[in-house]
Amino acid sequence: MSTALLPVKRVDVVGVPMDLGASRRGVDMGPSAVRYAKLQERLHRLGIPTIVDRGNLVVPIPEATDEQDASAKYLSVINSVCNDLAAIVKDAVQAGGLPIVLGGDHSIAVGTLDGLTRARGEPPGLVWIDAHADINSPDSSPTGNVHGMPLYFALRKGFADPARTVQIGLRDVDQNEKELLREFGVKTYTMTDVDKLGMVSVMNQARSIAGVRGKPIHVSFDMDAIDPSEAPGTGTPVKGGLSYRESHLVMEMLYESGQLGSIEIVEINPILDHRNQTATLAVGLICSALGKSIL
Repeated sequence: MSTALLPVKRVDVVGVPMDLGASRRGVDMGPSAVRYAKLQERLHRLGIPTIVDRGNLVVPIPEATDEQDASAKYLSVINSVCNDLAAIVKDAVQAGGLPIVLGGDHSIAVGTLDGLTRARGEPPGLVWIDAHADINSPDSSPTGNVHGMPLYFALRKGFADPARTVQIGLRDVDQNEKELLREFGVKTYTMTDVDKLGMVSVMNQARSIAGVRGKPIHVSFDMDAIDPSEAPGTGTPVKGGLSYRESHLVMEMLYESGQLGSIEIVEINPILDHRNQTATLAVGLICSALGKSIL
């Protein structure tokens, strides 16, 4: 097994132990689970010369926080944490680093995308890997859980460009989300599309959309996109997800594009996991995105 030469000279890791956006507790321990799965050791083995771990952001716990609006629970606190995250992501990019953001629930994506937009003056191309569309609005959400809304907020605030946004792996989409996806014009590939087209074709198309004109691509990877047989440690598992190899192929092809500028891994819940299986898989996916190869 060999490692491809990497253009990446520095990565900046930041953990966001956020569980305010989800209804099930435990996802706040995701960053610790990923670090425990030897993330830094694996990055060193890839030959990346500079690895900066910026630690974890401070995130209030639900017991010490007012839920406020039931249509978007804890939104003001989530926004505050996302603003802190945006500042760190911006600084990491401007320091020449490739940000690796560890969640936490998917509500943190707004902060990551905000920071990338601040750093580069325009939103990145976005490849969003997820079983769910995460594009509910506070008005359309059946639960009020903000981890089901980050793409909506990112698109509304200009941190994501619908013309350069691609979703892959969808298989559990609310009726209102279907309408919002059409309204925004986001390109989607459901699991049926993946089955019919094959992941190579899907990723070739995704790279051409998100990486138009050679611009940077951000990947936001919700571990529930993967079939629960491979990634059991998620709060909202849905059968029929991406296989182990399809998941790695996504990341390998993003690396091969030469345009991957940032990585986000979210929704790892160690309480629901088996011997840290999901976090270990997440570390492997990060390594595939940074150039680890079979030969």
